[in-house]
Amino acid sequence: MSIKISYSSKKNKNISGGIVLFVNEKFNTNNIKKYIADSDYNYINEILKTNDLKKDILVFEINSKKKIVLISVKNKLKISEIENLGAKFYERISQEKICEYLITSDTLVTNQENFLGHFLHGFKLRSYEFKKYKTKKEKKIISIIVSGNKNKPSDKSQLKFKAIEEGTFYARDLVSEPGNVLHPDEYAKRLKFLKEDGLKVNIYDNKKLKKIGMHALLGVGQGSVRGSYLVTIEWNGAKNNSKPLAFVGKGVCFDTGGYSLKPAKFMEDMTYDMAGSATVVGLMKSLALRKAKVNAVGVVGLVENMVSGNAQRPGDIVKSYSGKTIEILNTDAEGRLVLADALTYTEKKFKPKFIIDLATLTGAIIVCLGSEYAGLFSNDDGLSEKIFNAGEHVEEKVWRMPLHKNYDKLMNSKNADVQNINYVGGAGSTTAAQFLQRFILNKTPWAHLDIAGMAFSKYGGALNSGGATGFGVRLLNQLIEENYE
Repeated sequence: MSIKISYSSKKNKNISGGIVLFVNEKFNTNNIKKYIADSDYNYINEILKTNDLKKDILVFEINSKKKIVLISVKNKLKISEIENLGAKFYERISQEKICEYLITSDTLVTNQENFLGHFLHGFKLRSYEFKKYKTKKEKKIISIIVSGNKNKPSDKSQLKFKAIEEGTFYARDLVSEPGNVLHPDEYAKRLKFLKEDGLKVNIYDNKKLKKIGMHALLGVGQGSVRGSYLVTIEWNGAKNNSKPLAFVGKGVCFDTGGYSLKPAKFMEDMTYDMAGSATVVGLMKSLALRKAKVNAVGVVGLVENMVSGNAQRPGDIVKSYSGKTIEILNTDAEGRLVLADALTYTEKKFKPKFIIDLATLTGAIIVCLGSEYAGLFSNDDGLSEKIFNAGEHVEEKVWRMPLHKNYDKLMNSKNADVQNINYVGGAGSTTAAQFLQRFILNKTPWAHLDIAGMAFSKYGGALNSGGATGFGVRLLNQLIEENYE
């Protein structure tokens, strides 16, 4: 299914298809009378006398080819609530046979800035489906015509929403791809095309990574027949040479657990163990498409954690890019090894204003927070507060979790500088974050987002129908727009 949205200043009472009108939360219809035929108006009011007015959206069937949709708008809606209302509208009409809807924007009475822009943004986000591998393609097109002279989203806001949607959808596409298609070789190849959006892309393959000493990252991928990669993606949109904002993503394209093998019933989901990297890629694409006035860099480590005669073993010791040695006690705690090298490289190479990493890092964070919040760990209170506020604004919520020296001690190794898991037990997400913090060498403000419970939804949410969510693209766009542009 595809969506087509256009704008017109004309009004037409007798249009066939669907007519969408806005009313207040009590379904007072005085403001819509002049936009529909008298007979239709009278019919609607008769039905309203006996209808459940607790619903946000009511659909009235005038005849087989014409429906009138009333959408109630409450006072003082939050932006996320407006977007959720747009998503509800999509869900309500997507199963209808009628494919053309006229939204009469002049019926909208609200003080909320850019209501219709956010409404349509939610509508489009909810419409996403990944059906690339379905042999029977649905060719249905839903056409939305926005009529009227009031409340039309500005050209600038339309561009911004479109950029964020494309970045989010790109992230969802990447996460939705099966592991036999989106392995590290293919992933790295696809990222080359980001140059077409105006981004600078550098790809470091096995040979280059070995040369510069990224043995923690390489160790994870050494059991695969595929290559391992570090990819940097730069956007320079600021007028000055200000320090970039840095975003680092875990890109484990498939995770068997290695010799610390995962149970079979959980392994099929491990195609989305690269969701952190997908968010970073989607964010960078959005920044480029909307011409964000900021300097930013995305860094993703792309590997495949497989079992073979050459795979990394529990008990192995590797030397990271930072120079610190790591004892591998569990090969299924592999994402932190990828991030360790990527974090140190990002800090040394780009000297950023801050670093935010994203990863489907631990099952423990799902135990803590379920699928309502991502876990936030940080060495900087100011950065944490900004991330939290941005998440609340777009309803991609985070919850700050503790870091402490007593947790850090649990990651000390008898045989190396640090071990990759806490064998004492408990605090799995925190000790993983403590591990990562050791690879921030110069006290750069840093935050870690554990998105294991948020990257993929089996049941769907307000703005997605299930599957890959693209969590983090909208959050980080909001963070940047609010604080750094």
